[in-house]
Amino acid sequence: MQLDNRAQTLLKALVERYIADGQPVGSRALSKISGLDLSPATIRNIMADLEELGYVASPHTSAGRVPTPRGYRIFVDTLLTVQHLDEQAVGAQLRLQSPQPQKMITNAAQMLSSLSQFAGVVLSPRRESVFQQIEFLRLGEKRILLVIVAPNGDVQNRLLLTDVDYSPAQLVQSANYINQNYGGLAFDEVHARLQTELRQLRDDMGRLMQVAVEAGSEAMADDSDNMVIAGERNLLSVSDLSSNMTSLRQMFDMFEQKTGLMQLLDVSSKASGVQIYIGGESSLVPMDEMSVVTAPYTANGKIVGTLGVIGPTRMAYERVIPIVDITAKLLSNALTHN
Repeated sequence: MQLDNRAQTLLKALVERYIADGQPVGSRALSKISGLDLSPATIRNIMADLEELGYVASPHTSAGRVPTPRGYRIFVDTLLTVQHLDEQAVGAQLRLQSPQPQKMITNAAQMLSSLSQFAGVVLSPRRESVFQQIEFLRLGEKRILLVIVAPNGDVQNRLLLTDVDYSPAQLVQSANYINQNYGGLAFDEVHARLQTELRQLRDDMGRLMQVAVEAGSEAMADDSDNMVIAGERNLLSVSDLSSNMTSLRQMFDMFEQKTGLMQLLDVSSKASGVQIYIGGESSLVPMDEMSVVTAPYTANGKIVGTLGVIGPTRMAYERVIPIVDITAKLLSNALTHN
């Protein structure tokens, strides 16, 4: 429902005051801070209408009102005045120039946290499933370490438990076969070709190669270490997020498991510009008291990842939004010119 100008002004004033001090806002306070020449009775009537529409709520302990997730949504979408941040000044703090892209990404997460005073998060570019070479190392009877080297030099290890006790010579032979015939290809492509091309080899050797390729495909697709989070401890000082054991447990579970955050960041990478996910409104946000502000970043014009700030729903969005937006642009530029 479209709000008239008076209702919009009062809602904006209420949200800004609540973000500032965390206390329910009463009609008397609104009459002073809104700048509207309205009687207390008129303000109470408008606030009652806003409550009926679901934009504000009345806590049982106070006569004042607080914004709901729906109220926050209309605030950030239509009422918010975003602060201007000097991109060069922010860039001076974002130490992004590095020969290592992963170092830039780590620096970006740390600076997001430092500038916002909340938690900064960056989802790194997905690792390509292409491998340059593999190596088998015999660790013991029926235990083999699979070493995978990507074209960029990235190394992944996976432990293979086999039904057969392979000799060192067999392991060298199998690795040489894969490297000579399939090096530089994606594991999925190798898996499909192995189905038909290994019939002439001994069954045991073929089975080892199939197991190795499947493990390699899983290793290269594993994104669990692709997320960099900085400043989680900042959230411990936010009473909205750490006021009780249930909230603390939810928060630590979120950072430990990462699955929900990765899903949220993956979804936001498909959108353009800054996105705001408000707890209680979006099922992607694991806590009602939490919001996540995100933006995709690019390399050579192609979206390769997402970054953002994790903080309380009661955050200063007018500051956090430009921090996230500028950091995404700076990281994109640094990765493109690296």
